[in-house]
Amino acid sequence: MDRSTTYLGGCHCGKIRYRVEVEKLEAVQCNCSICSKKGFIHLIVPAARFTLLHGEADLNTYTFNTGTAKHHFCRHCGIHSFYRPRSHPDGYDINLRCLDDNAIDQFEISAFDGANWEDKIDQIRDRYS
Repeated sequence: MDRSTTYLGGCHCGKIRYRVEVEKLEAVQCNCSICSKKGFIHLIVPAARFTLLHGEADLNTYTFNTGTAKHHFCRHCGIHSFYRPRSHPDGYDINLRCLDDNAIDQFEISAFDGANWEDKIDQIRDRYS
């Protein structure tokens, strides 16, 4: 893809809305405990390509393990539509399922063995560097 594509997304109730610019229509499905339970499909972008349009005051944050990842979710509907990932703490990880208009259908989704995160994380870091 020679240029970026812009998508809009957000939570279920609409209080959280954002815009994201994507260069590659590629995403990752992780099998770690939190991603599996949330159904999160990862689209990692640099911070400059993510804009929170509204809802900052409506976000809560969950952290665990090292506390590096900031798992944001809507305090009203509970949806985790984006977060700050441990692998790329200066970027954003967008839940592909939360983009508008079935954008998920445009993406190639590959598997990531996040259940073995420490041994496999370089695959994600290299892919989204």
